[in-house]
Amino acid sequence: MARRRKIYEGKAKVLFEGPEPGTIVQYFKDDATAFNNQKKGVISGKGVLNNRISEYLMTRLTEIGIPTHFIRALNMREQLVRQVEIIPIEVV
Repeated sequence: MARRRKIYEGKAKVLFEGPEPGTIVQYFKDDATAFNNQKKGVISGKGVLNNRISEYLMTRLTEIGIPTHFIRALNMREQLVRQVEIIPIEVV
């Protein structure tokens, strides 16, 4: 991972300042949590898989006319996305 200014780190992703204003680099982690963060571990390759799933879903949404934050995949673990206001919803 190149040296960039970290904006936020959550359970599954790290957000870094993007190369242009209004963009963010989203890094997908291998960390996993369960039972309200009481159980923690690492699942090798989880971040890579989550990045691919996200890229697939965001691309399909765009194709049917639903705008998303996704710009493009940068590598196996990172995406370039538009900076947006987050709606705080968690699906368990």
